[in-house]
Amino acid sequence: MIPDRYLVHFYISLPLFISIKIMVFYFLQIYRFTWSHIGLYELIKVFMAQTLSSLIISASILFLAYGEPFLGFPRSIFLIDYAFSLIMVEGLRVSKRAYIHARRGTVVEQKRTLIIGAGDAGEQIVREMKTAKDSPYLPVAFIDDDPSKKRTSIQGVEVVGMRMDIPRISKNLDVELAVIAMPSAPPMEIRDVVSYLYKAGINEIRVIPGTKEIISRNISILDIKRIEVEDLLGREPIEIEYAEIERDLKGKRILITGAGGSIGSELVRRISQFDPQLLVLLDFNETALFHISREIKERYPYLSIHPLLGDILDKEKMGVVFRNFAPQVVFHAAAYKHVPIMEDFPEEAVRVNILGTEILGKLSYKSGVEKFVFISTDKVVNPTSVMGASKRVAEMVITDLNHQQTTRFVAVRFGNVLGSRGSVIPLFQEQIRQGGPLTITHPEMKRYFMTIAEAVLLVLQAGAMGRGGEVFVLDMGEPIKIYDMACELIRLSGLEPEKDIPIVFNGIRPGEKLFEELLTAEEGVEPTGHPKIFKARIKETFSQE
Repeated sequence: MIPDRYLVHFYISLPLFISIKIMVFYFLQIYRFTWSHIGLYELIKVFMAQTLSSLIISASILFLAYGEPFLGFPRSIFLIDYAFSLIMVEGLRVSKRAYIHARRGTVVEQKRTLIIGAGDAGEQIVREMKTAKDSPYLPVAFIDDDPSKKRTSIQGVEVVGMRMDIPRISKNLDVELAVIAMPSAPPMEIRDVVSYLYKAGINEIRVIPGTKEIISRNISILDIKRIEVEDLLGREPIEIEYAEIERDLKGKRILITGAGGSIGSELVRRISQFDPQLLVLLDFNETALFHISREIKERYPYLSIHPLLGDILDKEKMGVVFRNFAPQVVFHAAAYKHVPIMEDFPEEAVRVNILGTEILGKLSYKSGVEKFVFISTDKVVNPTSVMGASKRVAEMVITDLNHQQTTRFVAVRFGNVLGSRGSVIPLFQEQIRQGGPLTITHPEMKRYFMTIAEAVLLVLQAGAMGRGGEVFVLDMGEPIKIYDMACELIRLSGLEPEKDIPIVFNGIRPGEKLFEELLTAEEGVEPTGHPKIFKARIKETFSQE
């Protein structure tokens, strides 16, 4: 029989115990955990929550023990409650994870996987590999350059050596695939790791992208992707003022020309994230327009999207577009960009790149558009091609239109983007699939490159910064030798340059340069508030007559 005074203690203290624990667990966000994936981090967090709540409860009861209701309250209750709560909360969750893991079994064939990087990302990805349903990865070992981690075990997987040990370890453990779990590592370090993997004969290489979204959250097995040349030739992650871009785009009616192209479609994807009131997607390629509009409608079903099939040279139709949709911001990405083709059809470069830009620019200021962002190119500097010259004149057109006082006209100039349609990488990949040879203009030819995602983010940042009349120049980093890029692509395909796939040089074509220039000494640049964005000092303009 329980004495009455203990029953009184129980009924009075129970609400206090429950309320304090609920508040502490809520404060430490224990409710957010996915218990089927529980690991050391979650167990430590629960331990902290239990300890903190027990300390608060103990202090509260001891403080109140001088009062009549809690007089003689048993001190042993604190320890009993603490131990029982730990067993119930942590023990049951661990049991649940073990039960789920035991039932799941192996459904798909798993490849013996070497994990490069025994940091937080490596630990998270191995945990995911072991618990995710139908995981194709069987982690067999970690590689890490920190000697203090050697022979330690993470999620049951041992750290067996450093990167220079990869060839030996891969042979001993029959490694079939490698995952580079170093999302914060610079490209130079990734290239070095990949070189050791090539030496070990491992051609199936996966990587966790180094985007800020992934670095700042828990990593999922879905984040693992096949390594691309962009990962080897890329640059440091860029800093973007998302709040400034959001102020510029949120709730606005936005027109994007060339919306089905490489740059245009990425502009659509990125701008959609900033909750515009309306997105008008203009392109004359029906297939590309269909795909990007369907993609955005599926990803953002609440967003108002209007795909429009049309030609920017159709002045009457463009006038209808501006009257019907009244865009507040225009991103003009529609253009002809292929240098050799434009050498053969210069009249088309003039019509589309110059006259098309003029038509859209004049409609913009007459319709009261707030901002017009023109996508330019590094080929406008000392142009030797029809395409470069036409884009330079288009820059001059919008700079001149900025004097109309109603619309802020801004140009953003950058180099080649990796993987864009018609660029060198898709061409090389197709030549590799056909067994070669890879055709390169000159062994010393260099180009500036950046990823499409990086270019578009900087375009949005520059657009948000623009006050009108600026020609912004993006920092493209160091130029990359096309020959080196070709060799990397061949190796990524599991082949050897020259041995399996020959490389031939076919000479510089009309309009091409051996080295591209982003700026001329005559123009120069001025710094802006962003380290990757500069403002060109433009001298040429049209007469204001």
